[in-house]
Amino acid sequence: MAARIDLNCDMGESFGMYKMGLDEEVIRHVSSANIACGFHAGDPRWMRTTVRLAEDHGVAVGAHPSYPDLVGFGRRSMNATADEVKSDVTYQLGALQAFTSGRRLQHVKPHGAMYNQAVDDADLAKAICEAVLDFDPDLILVALAGSRWVQVAGEMGMRVAPEIFADRALNPDGTLVSRSKPGAVLHDVGEVAERSVRMVTEGIATAITGEPVEVDAASLCIHGDTPGAVEMAERVRKDLESNGVEVVHMASLV
Repeated sequence: MAARIDLNCDMGESFGMYKMGLDEEVIRHVSSANIACGFHAGDPRWMRTTVRLAEDHGVAVGAHPSYPDLVGFGRRSMNATADEVKSDVTYQLGALQAFTSGRRLQHVKPHGAMYNQAVDDADLAKAICEAVLDFDPDLILVALAGSRWVQVAGEMGMRVAPEIFADRALNPDGTLVSRSKPGAVLHDVGEVAERSVRMVTEGIATAITGEPVEVDAASLCIHGDTPGAVEMAERVRKDLESNGVEVVHMASLV
């Protein structure tokens, strides 16, 4: 396993006067930011604020598009057509890119239900990929490591950053355990840091049922809205670097 990894985090998920997450603290420990584009969270003011925060800290900016589901925070599955998906993703990419200083994004990481459905739905995966390729073929797609989605994107000629999660439990097949199930989100800082180091340096994760799961990733996600997120992000990065892992932008890995 290469001793280099990108650390990404979902950010900009506040809305209007409602503040979510600890972006100003977590930003110091990550290398890439997935910024909400207004469909599940965020609004123009928060998009601008979060882009500036990332750029000021040398963190690469990526879009975090979603189904149009503010009430459900983008976590409710939708039966959208391919044309709807492509239009919605394109709209969100354009909106976020307009706030960047260089009018360029590094990557795209779909959010919530759109992300989880695309893991198993090749048609949805293809629609997302088509939207990204049409917008900017140099953009990197962030998708679940080991998934069919990664394969689809590769076959379409995309730059892909396979992703693993520091604080999410895995099923034996490598998919994420549903948030509706106990143990889906991990909160013990030591456990999260230990499993992160093992995934990056050995390519092995442990499923919620105890089986080893092989993983090969370019980016590790740390959620910024879970309890103890700042301590978790700081500890994960510190332990990775103390084990010889260099934290870099995903653009240098794919």
